[in-house]
Amino acid sequence: MPIDLDKALGAELEPIEFSWTSSDIQLYHLGLGAGADPMDERELRYLVDGTPQVLPTFGNVAASFHMTEPPKVQFPGIDIELSKVLHASEAVSVPGPIPTSGTAKSVQRFTEIWDKGKAAVIVSETTVTDPSGKVLWTTKRSIFARGEGGFGGERGPSTSFEPPSRAPDFEISLPTLPQQALLYRLCGDRNPLHSDPTFAKAAGFDRPILHGLCTYGIGCKAIVDNLLDGDVSRVASYGARFAGVVFPGETLSANIWKEDGKFIGVLTAPSRDNTVVLSGVELVPA
Repeated sequence: MPIDLDKALGAELEPIEFSWTSSDIQLYHLGLGAGADPMDERELRYLVDGTPQVLPTFGNVAASFHMTEPPKVQFPGIDIELSKVLHASEAVSVPGPIPTSGTAKSVQRFTEIWDKGKAAVIVSETTVTDPSGKVLWTTKRSIFARGEGGFGGERGPSTSFEPPSRAPDFEISLPTLPQQALLYRLCGDRNPLHSDPTFAKAAGFDRPILHGLCTYGIGCKAIVDNLLDGDVSRVASYGARFAGVVFPGETLSANIWKEDGKFIGVLTAPSRDNTVVLSGVELVPA
Protein backbone atom coordinates (compact mmCIF):
# COMPACT_ATOMS: atom_id res chain seq x y z
CA MET A 1 0.00 0.00 0.00
CA PRO A 2 1.47 3.42 -0.94
CA ILE A 3 2.36 5.70 1.94
CA ASP A 4 -0.47 8.08 2.80
CA LEU A 5 1.47 11.19 3.77
CA ASP A 6 -1.55 13.00 5.22
CA LYS A 7 -2.26 10.16 7.64
CA ALA A 8 1.32 9.21 8.45
CA LEU A 9 3.09 12.52 8.99
CA GLY A 10 2.58 13.71 12.52
CA ALA A 11 0.78 10.54 13.60
CA GLU A 12 1.24 9.61 17.25
CA LEU A 13 0.99 5.97 18.26
CA GLU A 14 -0.74 4.71 21.36
CA PRO A 15 1.56 4.80 24.41
CA ILE A 16 3.41 1.59 25.22
CA GLU A 17 3.98 0.64 28.82
CA PHE A 18 6.92 -1.65 29.50
CA SER A 19 9.35 -2.69 32.19
CA TRP A 20 12.84 -4.11 32.38
CA THR A 21 15.07 -5.85 34.91
CA SER A 22 18.78 -6.11 35.59
CA SER A 23 18.74 -9.50 33.80
CA ASP A 24 17.50 -7.76 30.63
CA ILE A 25 20.38 -5.31 30.93
CA GLN A 26 22.87 -8.15 31.31
CA LEU A 27 21.48 -9.97 28.27
CA TYR A 28 21.60 -6.81 26.19
CA HIS A 29 25.24 -6.22 27.08
CA LEU A 30 26.13 -9.84 26.34
CA GLY A 31 24.47 -9.39 22.94
CA LEU A 32 26.95 -6.57 22.24
CA GLY A 33 29.93 -8.70 23.26
CA ALA A 34 30.39 -7.56 26.86
CA GLY A 35 32.38 -9.95 29.02
CA ALA A 36 34.74 -11.08 26.26
CA ASP A 37 37.40 -10.82 28.96
CA PRO A 38 35.62 -12.14 32.07
CA MET A 39 38.53 -10.97 34.26
CA ASP A 40 38.26 -7.31 33.20
CA GLU A 41 36.58 -5.35 36.01
CA ARG A 42 35.36 -2.72 33.58
CA GLU A 43 33.61 -5.41 31.51
CA LEU A 44 32.03 -6.83 34.63
CA ARG A 45 30.42 -3.45 35.36
CA TYR A 46 28.04 -4.32 32.51
CA LEU A 47 27.23 -7.77 33.86
CA VAL A 48 27.25 -7.67 37.66
CA ASP A 49 24.10 -9.07 39.25
CA GLY A 50 21.53 -6.59 40.49
CA THR A 51 23.21 -3.30 39.60
CA PRO A 52 24.90 -3.44 36.19
CA GLN A 53 25.63 -0.07 34.61
CA VAL A 54 23.44 0.55 31.56
CA LEU A 55 24.67 1.62 28.14
CA PRO A 56 22.37 4.41 26.89
CA THR A 57 21.75 2.43 23.70
CA PHE A 58 19.59 0.07 25.75
CA GLY A 59 17.04 2.86 25.49
CA ASN A 60 16.74 2.18 21.76
CA VAL A 61 15.50 -1.37 22.35
CA ALA A 62 13.94 -1.35 25.83
CA ALA A 63 10.29 -1.02 24.79
CA SER A 64 10.50 -3.98 22.38
CA PHE A 65 12.94 -6.07 24.40
CA HIS A 66 10.50 -8.88 25.18
CA MET A 67 9.04 -9.25 21.69
CA THR A 68 9.08 -12.82 20.40
CA GLU A 69 7.53 -12.23 16.98
CA PRO A 70 9.06 -10.50 13.96
CA PRO A 71 8.16 -6.78 13.96
CA LYS A 72 5.49 -5.37 11.65
CA VAL A 73 5.78 -2.08 9.81
CA GLN A 74 2.11 -1.15 10.00
CA PHE A 75 1.22 2.32 11.26
CA PRO A 76 -1.29 5.04 10.31
CA GLY A 77 -0.79 5.62 6.58
CA ILE A 78 2.13 3.15 6.47
CA ASP A 79 2.00 -0.57 5.59
CA ILE A 80 5.30 -2.02 4.37
CA GLU A 81 6.58 -5.58 3.95
CA LEU A 82 9.32 -6.32 6.49
CA SER A 83 11.69 -7.62 3.81
CA LYS A 84 11.72 -4.16 2.17
CA VAL A 85 12.80 -2.33 5.32
CA LEU A 86 16.33 -1.44 6.38
CA HIS A 87 17.40 0.62 9.34
CA ALA A 88 18.71 4.03 8.26
CA SER A 89 19.71 5.76 11.50
CA GLU A 90 19.30 5.69 15.26
CA ALA A 91 20.02 8.08 18.13
CA VAL A 92 19.42 8.35 21.87
CA SER A 93 19.66 11.21 24.36
CA VAL A 94 19.80 10.62 28.11
CA PRO A 95 19.44 13.32 30.79
CA GLY A 96 21.04 10.87 33.24
CA PRO A 97 21.98 7.19 33.52
CA ILE A 98 19.20 4.75 32.62
CA PRO A 99 17.99 2.88 35.74
CA THR A 100 19.05 -0.73 36.14
CA SER A 101 15.38 -1.75 36.33
CA GLY A 102 12.10 0.07 36.07
CA THR A 103 8.74 0.71 34.45
CA ALA A 104 8.14 3.35 31.80
CA LYS A 105 5.86 4.62 29.04
CA SER A 106 6.96 5.39 25.49
CA VAL A 107 5.19 7.58 22.95
CA GLN A 108 6.28 7.43 19.30
CA ARG A 109 5.58 10.16 16.75
CA PHE A 110 6.30 10.25 13.01
CA THR A 111 8.10 13.53 12.39
CA GLU A 112 9.54 13.31 8.86
CA ILE A 113 8.75 11.26 5.74
CA TRP A 114 10.91 11.73 2.66
CA ASP A 115 10.31 10.52 -0.90
CA LYS A 116 13.62 9.33 -2.36
CA GLY A 117 12.07 8.14 -5.63
CA LYS A 118 12.67 4.40 -5.42
CA ALA A 119 12.47 4.38 -1.64
CA ALA A 120 11.01 6.20 1.34
CA VAL A 121 12.73 7.38 4.51
CA ILE A 122 10.49 7.46 7.57
CA VAL A 123 11.66 9.28 10.71
CA SER A 124 10.12 8.89 14.15
CA GLU A 125 10.89 10.23 17.61
CA THR A 126 10.05 8.52 20.89
CA THR A 127 9.89 9.98 24.38
CA VAL A 128 10.18 7.62 27.34
CA THR A 129 8.97 8.69 30.79
CA ASP A 130 8.79 7.06 34.21
CA PRO A 131 5.49 6.78 36.18
CA SER A 132 6.00 10.28 37.61
CA GLY A 133 6.31 11.79 34.12
CA LYS A 134 10.07 12.35 34.31
CA VAL A 135 11.81 11.91 30.95
CA LEU A 136 14.21 8.98 31.13
CA TRP A 137 15.43 9.13 27.54
CA THR A 138 14.43 10.13 24.00
CA THR A 139 15.21 8.34 20.76
CA LYS A 140 15.13 9.20 17.08
CA ARG A 141 14.94 6.55 14.37
CA SER A 142 14.74 6.47 10.59
CA ILE A 143 13.99 3.51 8.36
CA PHE A 144 14.67 3.06 4.64
CA ALA A 145 11.80 1.35 2.79
CA ARG A 146 12.82 0.02 -0.61
CA GLY A 147 10.22 0.39 -3.37
CA GLU A 148 8.02 2.69 -1.29
CA GLY A 149 8.95 6.03 -2.86
CA GLY A 150 7.05 7.89 -5.52
CA PHE A 151 4.18 8.95 -3.27
CA GLY A 152 4.65 12.64 -4.05
CA GLY A 153 6.53 13.80 -0.98
CA GLU A 154 9.59 16.02 -0.70
CA ARG A 155 13.01 14.44 -1.22
CA GLY A 156 14.42 15.75 2.05
CA PRO A 157 17.96 16.65 3.11
CA SER A 158 21.15 14.74 2.37
CA THR A 159 22.51 12.78 5.32
CA SER A 160 25.98 11.97 4.00
CA PHE A 161 28.84 12.09 6.49
CA GLU A 162 32.30 13.35 5.62
CA PRO A 163 34.96 12.41 8.19
CA PRO A 164 37.83 14.79 8.94
CA SER A 165 40.63 14.75 6.36
CA ARG A 166 43.26 13.88 8.97
CA ALA A 167 44.06 10.42 10.31
CA PRO A 168 41.74 9.17 13.05
CA ASP A 169 42.64 10.14 16.59
CA PHE A 170 41.70 6.64 17.73
CA GLU A 171 41.47 3.27 15.97
CA ILE A 172 39.71 0.46 17.83
CA SER A 173 39.48 -3.19 16.74
CA LEU A 174 36.05 -4.74 17.39
CA PRO A 175 35.69 -8.52 16.91
CA THR A 176 32.21 -10.00 16.61
CA LEU A 177 31.11 -13.57 17.23
CA PRO A 178 29.83 -15.95 14.51
CA GLN A 179 26.70 -16.40 16.65
CA GLN A 180 26.39 -12.68 17.52
CA ALA A 181 23.09 -12.21 15.65
CA LEU A 182 21.56 -15.33 17.17
CA LEU A 183 22.41 -14.00 20.63
CA TYR A 184 21.38 -10.42 19.97
CA ARG A 185 17.97 -11.45 18.56
CA LEU A 186 17.03 -12.45 22.12
CA CYS A 187 16.98 -8.71 22.86
CA GLY A 188 13.64 -8.42 21.06
CA ASP A 189 14.47 -8.22 17.35
CA ARG A 190 13.25 -11.49 15.82
CA ASN A 191 13.50 -10.33 12.22
CA PRO A 192 14.42 -13.54 10.35
CA LEU A 193 16.85 -11.50 8.22
CA HIS A 194 19.29 -12.08 11.08
CA SER A 195 18.72 -15.78 11.66
CA ASP A 196 17.13 -17.50 8.66
CA PRO A 197 19.48 -18.14 5.70
CA THR A 198 16.55 -18.63 3.30
CA PHE A 199 14.87 -15.37 4.31
CA ALA A 200 18.19 -13.52 4.10
CA LYS A 201 18.79 -14.85 0.59
CA ALA A 202 15.33 -13.73 -0.52
CA ALA A 203 16.19 -10.26 0.81
CA GLY A 204 19.35 -10.19 -1.32
CA PHE A 205 22.03 -11.29 1.17
CA ASP A 206 24.28 -14.36 0.96
CA ARG A 207 23.66 -15.14 4.62
CA PRO A 208 22.01 -13.61 7.69
CA ILE A 209 23.39 -10.24 8.67
CA LEU A 210 24.00 -8.68 12.07
CA HIS A 211 21.31 -6.39 13.45
CA GLY A 212 22.07 -2.76 12.75
CA LEU A 213 21.22 -1.95 16.35
CA CYS A 214 23.79 -4.47 17.50
CA THR A 215 26.51 -2.77 15.44
CA TYR A 216 25.21 0.56 16.75
CA GLY A 217 25.49 -0.60 20.36
CA ILE A 218 28.94 -2.08 19.75
CA GLY A 219 30.09 1.33 18.48
CA CYS A 220 28.80 3.13 21.56
CA LYS A 221 30.38 0.59 23.91
CA ALA A 222 33.71 0.92 22.09
CA ILE A 223 33.82 4.69 22.63
CA VAL A 224 32.69 4.43 26.26
CA ASP A 225 35.22 1.71 27.07
CA ASN A 226 38.19 3.20 25.29
CA LEU A 227 37.65 6.94 25.59
CA LEU A 228 35.37 7.48 28.60
CA ASP A 229 37.00 5.05 31.04
CA GLY A 230 34.10 2.63 30.69
CA ASP A 231 31.74 5.05 32.48
CA VAL A 232 28.26 5.17 30.87
CA SER A 233 27.27 8.19 32.99
CA ARG A 234 29.60 10.30 30.85
CA VAL A 235 27.34 9.95 27.79
CA ALA A 236 24.75 12.66 27.02
CA SER A 237 23.78 11.45 23.55
CA TYR A 238 24.84 9.00 20.88
CA GLY A 239 23.76 8.41 17.30
CA ALA A 240 24.82 6.88 14.00
CA ARG A 241 23.69 6.06 10.48
CA PHE A 242 23.65 2.54 9.06
CA ALA A 243 25.81 2.48 5.96
CA GLY A 244 26.36 -1.20 5.22
CA VAL A 245 25.85 -4.72 6.44
CA VAL A 246 27.92 -6.62 8.98
CA PHE A 247 28.28 -10.38 8.82
CA PRO A 248 28.54 -12.10 12.22
CA GLY A 249 32.12 -13.15 12.93
CA GLU A 250 33.74 -10.18 11.20
CA THR A 251 36.20 -7.95 13.03
CA LEU A 252 35.25 -4.32 12.64
CA SER A 253 37.38 -1.21 13.03
CA ALA A 254 36.18 1.99 14.71
CA ASN A 255 37.91 5.12 13.41
CA ILE A 256 37.19 7.96 15.83
CA TRP A 257 38.02 11.67 15.83
CA LYS A 258 37.60 14.17 18.65
CA GLU A 259 36.01 17.34 17.25
CA ASP A 260 34.56 20.27 19.22
CA GLY A 261 34.30 18.22 22.38
CA LYS A 262 32.46 15.37 20.63
CA PHE A 263 33.60 11.98 19.39
CA ILE A 264 32.69 11.36 15.74
CA GLY A 265 33.62 8.54 13.42
CA VAL A 266 32.87 5.52 11.29
CA LEU A 267 32.94 1.75 11.70
CA THR A 268 34.38 -0.26 8.83
CA ALA A 269 34.87 -3.90 7.84
CA PRO A 270 38.64 -4.22 7.13
CA SER A 271 38.25 -7.67 5.54
CA ARG A 272 35.98 -6.14 2.88
CA ASP A 273 38.22 -3.29 1.72
CA ASN A 274 37.26 -1.18 4.73
CA THR A 275 33.63 -1.01 3.68
CA VAL A 276 31.83 1.50 5.91
CA VAL A 277 29.12 -0.20 7.96
CA LEU A 278 28.26 2.59 10.43
CA SER A 279 28.73 6.25 9.54
CA GLY A 280 28.03 9.56 11.18
CA VAL A 281 28.85 8.14 14.58
CA GLU A 282 28.53 10.92 17.14
CA LEU A 283 28.86 10.68 20.91
CA VAL A 284 28.41 13.82 22.99
CA PRO A 285 29.91 13.50 26.47
CA ALA A 286 27.92 14.63 29.49
